[in-house]
Amino acid sequence: MERAPLRLPLKPDDVLMKIIYAGVNASDVNFSSGRYFSGNNKDIVSRLPFDAGFEAVGIIAAIGDSVKHLKVGTPAAIMTFGSYAEFTLVASKHILPVARPDPEVVAMLTSGLTASIALEKAAQMESGKVVLVTAAAGGTGQFAVQLAKLAGNKVVATCGGRDKAKLLKDLGVDRVIDYKTENIKTVLKAEFPKGVDIIYESVGGEMFDLCLNALATYGQLVVIGMVSQYQGEHGWKPQNYMGLCEKLLARSQTVAGFFLVQYDYLWRQHLDKLFHLYNSGKLKVALDPKPFLGVHSVPNAVDYLHSGKSVGKVVVCIDPSFCQNLAKL
Repeated sequence: MERAPLRLPLKPDDVLMKIIYAGVNASDVNFSSGRYFSGNNKDIVSRLPFDAGFEAVGIIAAIGDSVKHLKVGTPAAIMTFGSYAEFTLVASKHILPVARPDPEVVAMLTSGLTASIALEKAAQMESGKVVLVTAAAGGTGQFAVQLAKLAGNKVVATCGGRDKAKLLKDLGVDRVIDYKTENIKTVLKAEFPKGVDIIYESVGGEMFDLCLNALATYGQLVVIGMVSQYQGEHGWKPQNYMGLCEKLLARSQTVAGFFLVQYDYLWRQHLDKLFHLYNSGKLKVALDPKPFLGVHSVPNAVDYLHSGKSVGKVVVCIDPSFCQNLAKL
């Protein structure tokens, strides 16, 4: 934990955000281990402490003199490093105004936007396809399965555990494969002998190999993460996938990577789309019920996400007094 004074006045184009809720993501461990920074180990260490946390919602606490389109006291979202903090300074261009600083909004940021944009741009999703989503009961998987269903597709989803399977069934998934009770490879081979058209993959390792072998001719496999390879002190570890080119060539398949930061020009458009679907009752947002209160609880929340026990989006309430007041209402 690092403490620092709040300094006023702000720079002309800066905004001071009071954080209410922050979202937890699998790649937090990559950030905190320095894997998101270039340079040698000495250069990376010199940047400590890292301002971790990729997303948050809160209240605008102060604005610079040049900021005319935002007002103090209004709710907003951010998707910049530094969300695991009570207050954070950001450039005004990074502020996304929202109706309320709710945890559901946090879930729609990194997790929701990744699903929405990746399926549209990287997967080029149409209707009438078979779509497989791995780790489907997690923060982003829950959005992927619903958006695929709304687009008119048959959705297959993998998860581990009864509670996760129930959530996915409630979200309208056509075929839930609980790997704790069924063999994913056996199910896919028996029930989808021609393969799967689109795969939204976030696990990596053995799961990536399994998905690649289950991909249909002309199929699209979109890699949005590889959580199984994020564990350990040094974060993300690269892995070789032998014979990848030969497999893709033989069946005219595509493997596409997706990194949300490179699609920032689409964030506002897709966030508005998710808000509309949510407000119209067409989209559900599942939040993990385990409470994490205060900045000091962030490490526990990250560990909890990587334990595989979470169901839905893991969110930290940075300001417990706000959360408690909201609950009383």
